[in-house]
Amino acid sequence: MVKRRSALEAWTPEQVANGRRWVQAWRDAAPELERLRLQELRHLDTFATIAMLCGPADYTVPPRAPKPTSGLIEQQRLFHRMPPP
Repeated sequence: MVKRRSALEAWTPEQVANGRRWVQAWRDAAPELERLRLQELRHLDTFATIAMLCGPADYTVPPRAPKPTSGLIEQQRLFHRMPPP
């Protein structure tokens, strides 16, 4: 089995220590960040958020306006053209 080289092999002990402190800082911050995330989600105005993401949507004009038919009439016309089984 070939021993894989570590990407941190070239780091100095000081860099490794700094990296460990950085990781620990994020671990310590994780519960508070999760609490903030959940608080923001609970207070989120879904309709305002969708409007910000998608912009104003006028569902009375194309392409968002409903089609005049559902397509069932066209489907029945196509089925009628098929030869019987």
